Amino acid sequence: MGQPLIDLINISKSFDNTMVLDDLNLSVKENTFVTLLGPSGCGKTTTLRIIGGFEHADTGKVIFDGQDISCLPPNKRQLNTVFQKYALFTHMNIEENIAFGLKIKNKPKPYIHDKIKYALKLVNLEGYEKRSVDSLSGGQQQRIAIARAIVNEPRVLLLDEPLGALDLKLRQDMQYELIRLKNELGITFIYVTHDQEEALTMSDTIVVMNQGYIQQTGTPEQIYNEPENAFVADFIGESNIVPGIMIRDELVEIFGARFACVDKGFGNNRPVDVVIRPEDIDLVKPEDGTLCGVCTHLIFKGVHYEMEVTTPDGFEWLVHSTDMCPVGTKVGIHVDPFDIQIMNKPASEDEEAVGVNE
Repeated sequence: MGQPLIDLINISKSFDNTMVLDDLNLSVKENTFVTLLGPSGCGKTTTLRIIGGFEHADTGKVIFDGQDISCLPPNKRQLNTVFQKYALFTHMNIEENIAFGLKIKNKPKPYIHDKIKYALKLVNLEGYEKRSVDSLSGGQQQRIAIARAIVNEPRVLLLDEPLGALDLKLRQDMQYELIRLKNELGITFIYVTHDQEEALTMSDTIVVMNQGYIQQTGTPEQIYNEPENAFVADFIGESNIVPGIMIRDELVEIFGARFACVDKGFGNNRPVDVVIRPEDIDLVKPEDGTLCGVCTHLIFKGVHYEMEVTTPDGFEWLVHSTDMCPVGTKVGIHVDPFDIQIMNKPASEDEEAVGVNE
């Protein structure tokens, strides 16, 4: 999907003696949509700012297209940034806002005029040149911020939670707009968010971060279907994460019941964590289930029913199904082997933070 364009090598960064990034390594390929995803304080925005030149790492290098740009200021880097606060100039009209960076570069007027028309067409705001910033909705202002960034023809567009201030419907519309823009422009997008749905919808690659470490890097499908540790499984979507015993290859015991699975290489009789997504649980007749329980909670969510099934051990299984099971019904739990994900248990809190999963 393209050659590596950006390499972060052994990046560490502290603020007030608090480690925010700890020996982080990341490679970003050209013409991809890469999302840095994680909870507040995980280091994703700091990573973006280091790439953009707004922060400098305490240790490590930022390599761009084979060149070390660690000491270059933001305006010397072949990238532009779109922030959550759009930072538009309210005393300028739309045309003047978009032209600002081009005028600084002393581009000729005909060139600037053509670029403004091109950028406004890309963001579906043709004819808005003379409008004031205050006359635009939040979504339109965000489009202008993106237009202002892309007229400079950056090889990389950095986006720091740019949709966070928008309402749900507008945010969803803008997700598709960003995908379209990325495909039309053919440039690399690096996007920061804490919204899992946003990351799954837009990304070619997701980088899940926590406590200054990268927990897992992969496609949306890999991150969702094959989480490498309990943090990723719990953070991306909803999961049932339960303790288990790996009896042997392709056989795991959960709450005394043995489930066939497809995982190998965990050894025999080893404690493990088991991840089962709510939509991967089939509720069957009690005699047909590997585990039995009682439906204790039911909510209609529109596209599916959300249920909780409590088993005799006291665990409440979260289940998503298009088939409704009334509260109080005794049911069996069945899971296909392919839908059971096995992970090593971290040996310590430090190991859990780093995301070790040998």
